[in-house]
Amino acid sequence: MLTVDYDLLDVRPGMTVLDLGCGEGRHAFEAYRRGARVVALDHGESEVSTTRQWLGAIAAAGEAPAGAAAEVVRGDLLALPVPDASVDRVIAAEVLEHIPDDAAAFAEIARVLKPGGRAAVTVPRYGPERVCWALSDTYHANEGGHVRIYRGSQVRDRLTAAGLRPTGRHHAHALHAPYWWLKCAVGVERDTAAVRLYHRFLVWDLTERPWLTRTAERLLDPVIGKSLVVYAEKPARAEDVTGAGVEADDRRLDEERAAVAG
Repeated sequence: MLTVDYDLLDVRPGMTVLDLGCGEGRHAFEAYRRGARVVALDHGESEVSTTRQWLGAIAAAGEAPAGAAAEVVRGDLLALPVPDASVDRVIAAEVLEHIPDDAAAFAEIARVLKPGGRAAVTVPRYGPERVCWALSDTYHANEGGHVRIYRGSQVRDRLTAAGLRPTGRHHAHALHAPYWWLKCAVGVERDTAAVRLYHRFLVWDLTERPWLTRTAERLLDPVIGKSLVVYAEKPARAEDVTGAGVEADDRRLDEERAAVAG
C-alpha cells in the first residue's frame, strides 16, 4: 500500500532514492522495481531485517530492472549516514510525527538532497488523527508513539524553514480512517469481530482493487483521507524558496473539491 504518488515524485531509473523510516519497506520496494538505487533506512532492527529480506526476494524474482540497486541500513533520522547533496529523492512516510526534534529531521532531509532533488513527506492528517487521539490515549501515548498532530501549513512551514520549496499536496487512504477510529473506540489492543471484519475488507481491497472501492476512496480522500502527503523541491539557489508551493496546494485542493462535488 503506497502513500506517495511516484509519478508526482518523479522517480526514474538510476536515481538515488532514500526511504526514511522505511518500516517493512513498502516504499523502498516500489522505487527498486522502478529501477532506482534505493537506500532504505530505519532505526528498528526488525524493520531493517525484514526490508532487507524482501528486497532480496524482489531481486531473486527478477522484479527489479537492470541497474537497480538496494541497500538497507540502520540509522538515525537526526544524523543520516548520507553525504550532503547526494540523493535525488527522499521519502519520509509516516515517521516525522514520531520525532520530538522534527526541525532537525527536516534539516537532514534538505541536507542530503541534491539541488533540484525532491522530497515526499507523509504524516497523519489532522482531522482523522485528532479523532483517534480523542478516542484513545493508547493509540499515540506510548514509547515511540506519535508526539504531535500536524496541520498542512505546519508541514509546509517546516519544509520551507529547512530550505525546501513546497510544490503540492494530496491526501490518501480514506478507507483506513474509519478502521482506526473503530480500533480506537473498542480499544487498540482488542481484536474484536468488527475490527477483524474491517481488516479483512482492507486486505481484500488492497489485493483485488475493485473499481467501486477505488472510486470511493478517490472521492473520499479529500474529505477523510488518513494521510497527508506534501511534496517539495530543493532549489538550485537558496533564494528560490518561495510561496509557490502554497499556490500549487490551492490548485490541487480546488481540483479535489471539484471531484467531490461531481
